[in-house]
Amino acid sequence: MVNQIQDSKQALRGRMREQLKTMSEEQRAAGSQRARTLLASQSKWAVAHSVLFFAPLPEELDVWPMLEDALGAGKVVALPRFVAETGNYVACAIEDLAKDLNTGQFGIREPADRCSEIALNRLDLALVPGVAFDLQGRRLGRGRGFYDRMLETMRGTTCGVAFDEQIVRDVPVEPLDVSVNCILTPTRWIEL
Repeated sequence: MVNQIQDSKQALRGRMREQLKTMSEEQRAAGSQRARTLLASQSKWAVAHSVLFFAPLPEELDVWPMLEDALGAGKVVALPRFVAETGNYVACAIEDLAKDLNTGQFGIREPADRCSEIALNRLDLALVPGVAFDLQGRRLGRGRGFYDRMLETMRGTTCGVAFDEQIVRDVPVEPLDVSVNCILTPTRWIEL
């Protein structure tokens, strides 16, 4: 049964990779802009004092420009940082985009070592990337469980961030997979 679920996950990851390859840079940029505008209009964004962002990969929906907006609005802004000793991510505060970022373990922008850690259960809103989501909030990640382990301890709103093409009927799940409580796409804000 476990192998069947893992095979289904791998197949869905492959389909999503192919689907996202068909999108042009212009489509990605326009969709990302629409999603940022939609996020900015949500009450959950407005009332969030602390927000966990992610550094998007080239094929992911890009909410990165909202980091500066959040800092300018006085929000506490955090990004995940990989801790090699534990093999997990922690959330760390970012105050200055020019000074507080490094290239991390997997070639992704991360907070510098000097950035202070923020307890995950103290975050009001976490923007979470994924390969695919379904309308029950189930999330398919890249397969290493990093976000599932982070999501386990979050108490604020967890929001999956994806293009509409990444919303599927059913995401296969295993016991350790953690769902999100809302989803942001270029055309929808879905609270679950």
